[in-house]
Amino acid sequence: MVKEAIATGDSVEQAFEEACKLLGVESHEAEFEILELPEKKKFGLFGGAPAKVRAFIKSGPAEAAADYLKQVLGQMGIPSVEITIAEQENGALLTLTGDDIGFIIGHRGETLDSLQYLSGLVANHVEDSYYRITLDIGNYREKRKETLEALGKKMAAKALKTQRNCSLEPMNPYERRIIHTAVQEVEGVKSWSEGEDLARHVVIGPEGGERPAFRRPNDRSSRSGRDFHKDRGGRPQGGNKNFGGRSPSRDSRDRRPAQHDQRDSYSQSADSRPVKKGNSPLYSKIETKKEN
Repeated sequence: MVKEAIATGDSVEQAFEEACKLLGVESHEAEFEILELPEKKKFGLFGGAPAKVRAFIKSGPAEAAADYLKQVLGQMGIPSVEITIAEQENGALLTLTGDDIGFIIGHRGETLDSLQYLSGLVANHVEDSYYRITLDIGNYREKRKETLEALGKKMAAKALKTQRNCSLEPMNPYERRIIHTAVQEVEGVKSWSEGEDLARHVVIGPEGGERPAFRRPNDRSSRSGRDFHKDRGGRPQGGNKNFGGRSPSRDSRDRRPAQHDQRDSYSQSADSRPVKKGNSPLYSKIETKKEN
């Protein structure tokens, strides 16, 4: 990425100094190109032209990201932020310092992560290779890293104890890597990522998988075809259909309808069986005549 400025002056040196002022850099930080040489006036009165110089600087990805951040923060009403660039492997760390800039971090670093993402896009447009930009304010990144490491180890211990998977809240790739690294230090557990895009999160579980759920033999929830309820007093209902779940009392047994003695009377069904009442004979006597 190239930043340039064009200025004029009575001499090349003066034109170059003016161009550097427009760029906001010192003269030793920029390069220049002479566009027009100065011309002296004829007879000291006629003609003549000033020198014209193009000053430029070739900024790297980190400088481009820093310039972009200054513009964005200026639009946010924070023009006095200082940005320090520290080169790292395959990237750079940009540290922001100033008065009352803590709100730039946002909830759990969301605002800072957004600015970091946009700055990274600007930096990667400068060169073809991948260049990673990291933003930091007040050593927030280091504090957040320690918090995530403690969280990863704590959830790993819980998964090992309960033999159940534990899901964490959605995180960005950088924070997920911190969790994965912390979990590797705990024996017997593993971690992986699930979900897509903004919902992608870390899951921590035992290496052998979840332990199957245990059900007690007398667990009412495992019985099928039966419905257990409780009345207002906490007593189960549905046991005895005839007595509303309560055992029959002595009074209820005494009030049962009396049963007829089958020895005295018989009911007659649809097929019209003979009925016996009292001591009456069941069949009449049949007399037969003897033939001579």
